Amino acid sequence: MIEHETLRAGILLIANAELQDQNFRRTVVLLCEHNDGGTFGLILNRPLELGMMEVVDDYTGENLPLYWGGPVQPNTIHVLHRYGSLVSDCTEVADGVYWGGDYEQIKSLLDTRQVDPKGFKFFLGYSGWGEGQLEDEMKGRSWYLFQGDAHTVFEEDVARMWSRVLRKKGGDYAIVAMFPQDPQLN
Repeated sequence: MIEHETLRAGILLIANAELQDQNFRRTVVLLCEHNDGGTFGLILNRPLELGMMEVVDDYTGENLPLYWGGPVQPNTIHVLHRYGSLVSDCTEVADGVYWGGDYEQIKSLLDTRQVDPKGFKFFLGYSGWGEGQLEDEMKGRSWYLFQGDAHTVFEEDVARMWSRVLRKKGGDYAIVAMFPQDPQLN
């Protein structure tokens, strides 16, 4: 299986079916930044049993779910959203997907219900790779690559995200999507 995508912001890392690292097993990670110094990404399909109200003291909007963004700095909050024109200081990482921005603006938009809360996804922690580390993992075939989009990022059925993205990628990847989590159970 040949990868045609390159590592850059907006790319999805889809864990190889054989990847056994519990931090990343069957995950889909959106890359928000990739440069010579390293890579920053957020795991899209690991919901937590916590909501924003349980974690952020001054948050009064809808108790939106939180996702585990990755094992790095799990005490930090990160956000992806669809509202780049309404939130300053955010970065577009894929078509219609924005990373970060002014927290007070985001809080106000949610508190006053000016936007659809489903257009936000909040994360505790992030996934990070040092200089050259992700490239080494790519050589070891730990990840498949696919272009990210707003539909995938804000997908509500995250339990099936890994297999859906692989099927969307097509070809041999659609077959990989059907592999059982534990091949011994096959």
